[in-house]
Amino acid sequence: MDFAADFQQELNRILTYWSTRMPDEVHGGFYGQIAADNQVVPQAPKGAVLNARILWTFSAAYRHQPDPELLALATRAYAYIEAHFLDAEYGGVYWSVDYLGQPLDTKKQVYALAFAMYGLSEYYAASGHEPALAHAQALFHTIEKHSFDAEHGGYLEAFARDWSSLADLRLSHKDANEKKTMNTHLHVLEAYANLYRYWPDAQLQAQLRELLEVFLAHIIDASTHHLHLFLDEEWRVKSTAISFGHDIEAAWLLLEAAEVLGDEELLERLRPTAVAMAVAAAEGLDTTGGLCYEYEPATQNWNREKHWWVQAEAVVGLYNAYQLTGQPQLLAQCQAVWDFTRRYLLDTNEGEWYWGVTHTLDVMPDEDKAGFWKCPYHNSRACLEILRRCKNGLMSNSTLVSHVHITE
Repeated sequence: MDFAADFQQELNRILTYWSTRMPDEVHGGFYGQIAADNQVVPQAPKGAVLNARILWTFSAAYRHQPDPELLALATRAYAYIEAHFLDAEYGGVYWSVDYLGQPLDTKKQVYALAFAMYGLSEYYAASGHEPALAHAQALFHTIEKHSFDAEHGGYLEAFARDWSSLADLRLSHKDANEKKTMNTHLHVLEAYANLYRYWPDAQLQAQLRELLEVFLAHIIDASTHHLHLFLDEEWRVKSTAISFGHDIEAAWLLLEAAEVLGDEELLERLRPTAVAMAVAAAEGLDTTGGLCYEYEPATQNWNREKHWWVQAEAVVGLYNAYQLTGQPQLLAQCQAVWDFTRRYLLDTNEGEWYWGVTHTLDVMPDEDKAGFWKCPYHNSRACLEILRRCKNGLMSNSTLVSHVHITE
């Protein structure tokens, strides 16, 4: 197949859905939810993560294809975040606002600050708008001031609006209530790497490098190459579940961060790690070609749902591992995941992707088409990444990883 043409077409479909259905022309910004039946929920709360991911998506899309309409949508997202999500008094961003744009949940979830930074830095790259970079820099300093654990390293999960302690640190109801999580660290890393592209600050450089060391020392299981999902303040592991989507996402994001730093020593360490993590994540592939959601080794319980974001990250992570090794099996797995996605997850009638399918391959009922967590970022980014990688081709032979065993 023509990978580039396929993913360009899909990128255009995703952008069309979000540009035509999500702008809130009554109260500004973008609606907070489109339900499973593709109907807007006009009074739904608006989440920081959703809005930051919209900002990143249209900014990155504009950089790929400089259409003024894409930049206008990015500017719309930026203006709304600046006016309604940034906390001018205490710093950081609110977790959510109501449909009128008034603060709703004012907790400071570091995960949300990271995504706001990620979107703001990408918007600066697209627009050259200096205040956007200043806001991203301010979020960096806020995270370092309040969340960085100077004693044990890494970042603490969440705080009250005024940065006082919070009893419930969870990102969602499915999460463990622990002080440190893989998920927040992964997206702080992602945001720091993107900001460093446009602001090569010495402190940012040091903290980004330290984050990679944290993953290597504490978050990646050295024996299985899966990620530890929840940890306490001193890095004691508090979960055994395997999240295949996060494994494969981290496999390429960690390497990307080292590439942004331009640190050849780190790259030499992370290339085989990235491949090993991708191979470990591929344990979650089943005969459908899709990547399962989770596995709990303690009970040998599989969650064989196939969620949209997991497949999007699998396409990139497996392609990245193929680029690093030249192993055709990894490319075949990437192709199989994409074939699965096109067959079961793309809504060819209404647009966008379904949230996911059950183990019987039925569309998961009552899940958002757009909402607090259902954003355009994973799938649009997968399209953009594959397009970039197809354009650039394979890495040179000197960088190929040849000593990671790939099971046939």
